[in-house]
Amino acid sequence: MQKEIHAVTGAFGFSGKYIAERLLAEANKVITLTNSFQRKNTFGDRVQAFPFHFQEPQRLTESLQGVSVLYNTYWVRFNHHNFTHEEAVQNTLTLFKAAKEAGVARVVHVSITKPSEDSPLEYFSGKARLERALIESGLSYAILRPAVLFGKEDILVNNIAWALRHLPAFPVFGDGQYKLRPIHVADLAALAVQQGKERENCIIDAVGPETFTYKGLVETLGEIIGCKRPVISVPPAFGHAVGWAVGRVFGDVMITREEIKGLMDNLLDVDAPAAGPTKLSEWATAHASAIGRHYTSELARRTDRASEYQGN
Repeated sequence: MQKEIHAVTGAFGFSGKYIAERLLAEANKVITLTNSFQRKNTFGDRVQAFPFHFQEPQRLTESLQGVSVLYNTYWVRFNHHNFTHEEAVQNTLTLFKAAKEAGVARVVHVSITKPSEDSPLEYFSGKARLERALIESGLSYAILRPAVLFGKEDILVNNIAWALRHLPAFPVFGDGQYKLRPIHVADLAALAVQQGKERENCIIDAVGPETFTYKGLVETLGEIIGCKRPVISVPPAFGHAVGWAVGRVFGDVMITREEIKGLMDNLLDVDAPAAGPTKLSEWATAHASAIGRHYTSELARRTDRASEYQGN
């Protein structure tokens, strides 16, 4: 019996890698669509790589011929002169159209908690536009809405820990009482693969079993890694300036004004059942000696397409 083909965007990156690993562990045939052909392929000949070909939609459709399920993790975190949210939206619309034309049976799409086309934040409005487009496409779909991903290659949790290790105090925006529901990347991958086996349309808040205030998350991580620091409330503009200065040192964007507003507007917290069992507090305790030892740069990952993502 011929194996079904599963296509994963970004299998050499973060969440896409975990999805591909899960699919391979279940003896599926996996291909990936990627912009990072030079990045180390830990899968060897088990995962064949194809370019995205966003500018040549017919070639993208050809790459998806015979694919049963497409797992889409493609997105950008913020606007930059090399990439923008609007470009990511248009590219993803092209991807959905190609999937439809290629006869893909199911799309598992990674979105974000509380998307809204009316949001002033392009991250959330762009994700909402894509959800609507996928729903209206006629494709069978599962839309997964994670808040924050954590794992050994993550950026947010690692860089909070890095700051705790290197700064005399940790500034939080405003009172720090806004909440978030982190989910382990392997739990998201397990959910994605399970939804790839279904055909009923669904939207799932893909959040973890623990709810933290932002201040509480910082305090918890500080205690776990043995670097408790004073957590001080600062105006959002000052907190952004601190993040800008750190990012400047590393040639990165540590945090954006839009991300701060999304946090403070409680857009990363939903009242929903846990979609995975892994607790951030337990995971961080198990990896306490490694978390935050090195700063993780978003822009370095975007510009260096050869190096493997480094983990904690």
